[in-house]
Amino acid sequence: MVSVTIEITIEFPKPLEELTEGELERRKAISKIMTFTQMYLVTQFVKDGFEWLRPVILSPSTDPLWPDPGASIEKRIEVEIYGVPVRTTLSMIIHKMVACSLLCPKLFILSPNIRIERRERAYTGIHLYEFTQFDFEVRDATSQEIRSFVERTLYRLIGELKKYGKEELKFLGTYDKLKVEPPFKIYDREELEEKYGKDWEKKLVPSIREPVWVINIPREFYDYEGEDGKWDNYDLFLPRFGEVLSGARREWKYEKIVKKMERDGVDKGRYKVLLKLAKERKLKPSAGAGIGMERLVGWIAGVKHIGETQPFPKIPGRVYEL
Repeated sequence: MVSVTIEITIEFPKPLEELTEGELERRKAISKIMTFTQMYLVTQFVKDGFEWLRPVILSPSTDPLWPDPGASIEKRIEVEIYGVPVRTTLSMIIHKMVACSLLCPKLFILSPNIRIERRERAYTGIHLYEFTQFDFEVRDATSQEIRSFVERTLYRLIGELKKYGKEELKFLGTYDKLKVEPPFKIYDREELEEKYGKDWEKKLVPSIREPVWVINIPREFYDYEGEDGKWDNYDLFLPRFGEVLSGARREWKYEKIVKKMERDGVDKGRYKVLLKLAKERKLKPSAGAGIGMERLVGWIAGVKHIGETQPFPKIPGRVYEL
């Protein structure tokens, strides 16, 4: 048998100190797009009545990312502080559910997430081991309300960028390529599996030219699952960059949460507060999502590798000096 080695080549972003003058100009344009995007989202969410919460970096309780088939974690970072084991934040979904139930009916967070992805994901061009999610949650919201809100927000964002970031978008070559026209098309995951098989995502992304929704994706215990086995959740997919937003209507009933944790082998001891609130009926129905800022800006700016959206790239399997 002849052994064949397939060499994967991809242009990884250079650290800042190694960039040429021309490459620095490109990074500056991408940085301006990131600045405008963050400023626009923060401003609009505050105007819409959302409260801006601070992120959580270390906690005994964070997203298990299980049994999500899309998760690819090589290592989970756990340290001990004051005699208590804590983990770096994988996502703030648990914290959002608690804060939305007890404190703020509408909230958002610019949340740093640390997910030590498998090294081969460096070659996808869309994975990082440190990234920021624009996380938000709304009490008593429906999935349809969240999707419509996201569509309006992205439509307006692109419109404002084309007005105030025209020079940068022209320089980056994406001004005429960006198309966002609500309502976005909706695909059911079961239909995609029938058409493309289990690897439907790999075949869907190259086929789309505008953002699309995918609903009914089996996921962690906190996403709402109906008695018919359908999941009331939604992911937003972008051309080339794939899933940029993951969201759902949330489970809030104690019995359902416990049953799903036991089914999926999730350690209930890591979610004592969430379970206590659910048991006491203090956990409220909500829906929300997390938007990957680097993927969103990467799509807007047309980057070659998502690491270009970060001044100090955090690419799986690679550790720069800064």
